[in-house]
Amino acid sequence: MKTAVLVPCYNEELTIGQVIRDFQQILPHAQIYVYDNNSTDKTAQIAKEAGAIVRHEYKQGKGNVVRSMFRDIDADCYIMVDGDNTYPASFAPEFEHLILEGKADMVAGDRLSSSYFEENKRMFHNSGNCLVRDMINFLFHSNLKDIMTGARAFNRKFVKSYPVTCKGFEIETEMTIFALEHNFHIVERPIAYQDRPSGSVSKLNTISDGIKILCTIGKLFSEAKPGICFSAISAIAFTACAGIITSLKSDQELNLQKHLVRTVIAVGCMFAGIVSFLTGIILSIFNRQKKRDFEHTLSLLEKD
Repeated sequence: MKTAVLVPCYNEELTIGQVIRDFQQILPHAQIYVYDNNSTDKTAQIAKEAGAIVRHEYKQGKGNVVRSMFRDIDADCYIMVDGDNTYPASFAPEFEHLILEGKADMVAGDRLSSSYFEENKRMFHNSGNCLVRDMINFLFHSNLKDIMTGARAFNRKFVKSYPVTCKGFEIETEMTIFALEHNFHIVERPIAYQDRPSGSVSKLNTISDGIKILCTIGKLFSEAKPGICFSAISAIAFTACAGIITSLKSDQELNLQKHLVRTVIAVGCMFAGIVSFLTGIILSIFNRQKKRDFEHTLSLLEKD
């Protein structure tokens, strides 16, 4: 049974050597892959000297790096960790055991139940993590504790069936929603977290990346639950139509031109509501068929 440790990196020369040495000690049988994402420092050189297999991804963004990792590497257990030394390697044996024993398709390290709020000093990151977690739990009827953790483990079935579509730090959100929507078994385990050492700088932009993550949630929810999304749009359109009709009946002083304009708008809202409702039904049918096709593809992958 082959275990691969995957470390996406961008300018982590201060910490990457320690991360590799820690995992070599904890999982001496595992192969450690460091994917360098256009670093301008000595990250790749230090990783190679420390004994890791170093590869390069030239399209910028963590999502692009993970896509290449999942496509390139064949293993039975994949352990992914950031190269900033914020997660201790001690979590790896338990995660590996859960994957290889078939007790989980994805294991996620839960930082928020341990030391994250005390260690993380970056403004808005704590509230941002909670917002994303609460949104996904509400929209997808789940009860996950940490959505954006960088410490995870996967089995081969998940890795080879997950189509990475995002480019940046939305990757953790996307893979979590993918797992929820396709009935993969997610197991969470509390994991210690320590802030970056002095001199090491986070590449996550709180505002711009936060907006991208929220947009990703909205996009994936509309794709996964088209019936709910388009029914909501339809309800808004019908409500607007009813409001305009009510105003026409109550306002006796409208001249003919204003009356005509409001009537046209009301009819437009009505048609928009009908089209949205029918669109939701059609997309829901296609979505169910897509899930059937995915399950068939997954069964073929398991046989291989």
